[in-house]
Amino acid sequence: MVITATELKSNMGRYLSLVASEDIIITKNGKNIAKLSSTKQDGVEAMRSLFGIIPNDGTTLEQAREERLARYETAD
Repeated sequence: MVITATELKSNMGRYLSLVASEDIIITKNGKNIAKLSSTKQDGVEAMRSLFGIIPNDGTTLEQAREERLARYETAD
């Protein structure tokens, strides 16, 4: 759903209820300025956002973090 900042301000309660079921894009002067979304993010969507970051070779999250930090430190 796309709404204007003025519409959001005028009907905040309505949109706080609606955001539980869908993301809301807020525009100002015809440009997207913000996205209102639920704090209870869909687990599948969260995994999609991480796709490719964590290898699928049995590496633990901690090992992946350590490797990433090591690459970052050597890049400096």
